[in-house]
Formats: sequence, structure tokens, C-alpha cells
Amino acid sequence: MKKILLAVMVSGRGSNLQSIIDNIESGKLDAQISCVISDAESAAALERARKHGIEALFLDPEGKKREDYFAEITRELRKRNVELIVMAGFMRIVPASFFKEFENKIINIHPALLPSFRGLRAQKQALEAGAKIAGCTVHFATPEVDAGPIIQQKAVEVREGDSEESLSARILEQEHKILPKAIQLIAENRVKIDGNKVSVNWKGFEDEWK
Repeated sequence: MKKILLAVMVSGRGSNLQSIIDNIESGKLDAQISCVISDAESAAALERARKHGIEALFLDPEGKKREDYFAEITRELRKRNVELIVMAGFMRIVPASFFKEFENKIINIHPALLPSFRGLRAQKQALEAGAKIAGCTVHFATPEVDAGPIIQQKAVEVREGDSEESLSARILEQEHKILPKAIQLIAENRVKIDGNKVSVNWKGFEDEWK
């Protein structure tokens, strides 16, 4: 099977990036990471990429207008013929022009069951709201922050005495599972978008992903 060519955009430690890499290297995920792009030079994710022989790009946003910065990112992605952009903890507001340039080719992972608890510290929001169920979502990204057609979700029970840290850790475990799975579904052309809804063709999909 032809491998889908990815770019992964990150700002921090890159644990979801590592999950993608691990699934590729095990032969489970039919993808290739063309490059990892970060807006933070100190992002541990860049070092993770380098350790696995993946091109790691720090693109400095300092002193640049948002549109100009994302035009620079766009040039790098176009040079590498990227087919799917994965935002895995990329902590920067993205302009509408970028989404137009890569329409339905950008996915994002968010630590909540969207459309609930958008934005920063979603796990803290869930705890403060008294939610009994939290979780994570992989969705196609749109100009509206933490919105867009939902591909995969996984629920995580909120336990008595949970802190933001303990809940975040359990949600992260599930993020590491559903993000590579969503990429594989897209790689196999099993995902169709109809308005704000996604349909998935599960027929014949590998049991190991279920």
C-alpha cells in the first residue's frame, strides 16, 4: 500500500508525534513523515524527530505577521508534497488562508470530547464543570478553534479525586491510540466528509486497530 506523506506540526514535547513514529516503525501505520515543523526552537519534539532520522524544522515566528509566517510554512509543506498535516500540540492560532490552502488536509488532536471544552486546559475545564466523562478527539481542523468534522473520539472516565495531571495522563494514553488510527483510516481512503460530519468505512479494516 502506498504510504501517505505527513507533516507533523508541534510546539512541545511531542508524545503524540512519538506515537505516530512508533506505529510507522512497527509497520502498523502506512505513513511516512516528511518533516516535523515547530514554532518553538526548544521543543522536545524536534529532537524526537532527529533521533528517528526525520527532518526537523524550527520556523521562527518572531517578528513576523501571522499570514507571512504561515505562508513560510506553506512553502515548506508544498516543497515536500505533503498530503496530510497533523497538528499534534501546535499551540499557535492558524489563519483562515492556511486552511483554505490545505482544505480537508489538516487534522488536529484535542484532549476533550468536542464540541465540549474547546481551547486551552480542556482537562481542567472538564474537572471544573463536574464532568463524569472526558476524553479526546481527532478532527479535521477549520478556522474555528477546536472545531471541524470529527473523525475519532475516545471517552475517558473522570475518577473521584482526579487532578488535572492525572486526568490528562489517562486522556493522553488514548490520544496515542486514536491519532495514528485516524491517520490510517485517511491513508486507506476510508474517511468521507459530508458538511460537518465524517463517515468511516470500517469494512475490512484491520482488527488490530479496533
